[in-house]
Amino acid sequence: MRPSDNAEPKTVVFVACAGSRDKSIGIPYCSNFCCMYIAKQAILTKDHIPDSQSYVFYMDIRSPGKGYDEFTRRAQEEYGVKYIRGRVSRIYPKGNKMVVRGADTLLGTQVEVEADLVVLGTAVISNADAGHMAEKLHISYDTFGFYVEGHPKLRPVETNTSGVFLAGACQGPKDIPASVGQGSAAASKVQALFSKDMLESDPAVAKVNINACVGCLKCVGTCPFQAIKEKELRDGRIVADVIETVCAGCGVCTSTCPCGAIQLQHFTDNQILAEVNAICLK
Repeated sequence: MRPSDNAEPKTVVFVACAGSRDKSIGIPYCSNFCCMYIAKQAILTKDHIPDSQSYVFYMDIRSPGKGYDEFTRRAQEEYGVKYIRGRVSRIYPKGNKMVVRGADTLLGTQVEVEADLVVLGTAVISNADAGHMAEKLHISYDTFGFYVEGHPKLRPVETNTSGVFLAGACQGPKDIPASVGQGSAAASKVQALFSKDMLESDPAVAKVNINACVGCLKCVGTCPFQAIKEKELRDGRIVADVIETVCAGCGVCTSTCPCGAIQLQHFTDNQILAEVNAICLK
């Protein structure tokens, strides 16, 4: 039904990438699943309204999943959905219809369709408070507000914070099968943690010498894993304190400390200098 008057639309135009892959409006990435959802909706339109005709204006058909390309071909061949490769230049009202004007880049011609209903495949964006949640969980997020995984290939569901895993569209635009698969992987990671009586931690973590620490807390701001917090001693002094279970042993804090009060265990300054001297003497 058409939302404006609940009329049954006979001509439906779908506009893919409406806001996606367009640097001029700040969303340069692909929204991942729009191509498949548009094909699905076009098929459903034909099923519910047999005498209807659907058009799809698209930039590229991105259907890399298993059976995805066959699905979009089915929409074209069995359901008569007309795919037009080109960007829409203008949409304007004409009576009780909407005129969609664009260019068919494959045929090199201008196209104009009078539609009863125009459907936009808009860009998928992150949740408005995603950054606030990331700061609470001490995990990283990109410029678009999506959470960053530990490694795109080797640690796709893990974050740089131990015990925090990703699943679904919080990491980036993805469809239901991908979200379910990632959710299963994240659940297995959690189950692996709970199956142990004791958890192992890496001994190569940073450690603060409270006698040398002056409480400048420069290390707190530079730690990429937010593994350092301030601590008040009994004498009232403020010093840095390392959360060992969160620390990844990257060593960034050791290079930041102006007084050398924080060192990476097993990789202290003296140990590194001794290794360098041994190499130079050979």
